[in-house]
Amino acid sequence: MSEAPPTIVFDAPSESATASLGRVLGSDLPPGTTVALIGTLGAGKTRLVQAAAEGAGVPPGTALSPTFVLIQHYQGVRTIHHIDAYRLRDEDEFQELGPEELFESDGLTFVEWADRVEVCLPSDHLRVEIDVLGKSARRFRITAVGDRLRDAASRLARAVVAIRSDLGNE
Repeated sequence: MSEAPPTIVFDAPSESATASLGRVLGSDLPPGTTVALIGTLGAGKTRLVQAAAEGAGVPPGTALSPTFVLIQHYQGVRTIHHIDAYRLRDEDEFQELGPEELFESDGLTFVEWADRVEVCLPSDHLRVEIDVLGKSARRFRITAVGDRLRDAASRLARAVVAIRSDLGNE
């Protein structure tokens, strides 16, 4: 029986700290990673994806919320696929979007409101739960689900330590 994967906890005191985490996700995650974003309205899911897109070489201001179009694609040094499951009725409607093709690509796929379609996610994915701590403060709980992303999670944990250190120097 395998042990439960460790969870990385990062308290971001500001939007710039959230952006730092997002940029690391966009630049350092392995190709083909799916990131499941879970949090309330206004938790910062889209802001995190915007920063991840910047980390992937997408020009700032390009990434927008896909709430009404459901899927956005951004091209930088790497491709970012951005899905919003908020307005979907059920998992069947999510499957109609064809996410398997995105999950199997070399791009990074971010799924907002992933808890609504959890059974549709690949068995290996990064789960990011976001809690609102204050006006711009957030707590991120990041867990590698499945074995494929364990090494990436270890690298991410080291990056979070570096972000914390940089925040202490500001």
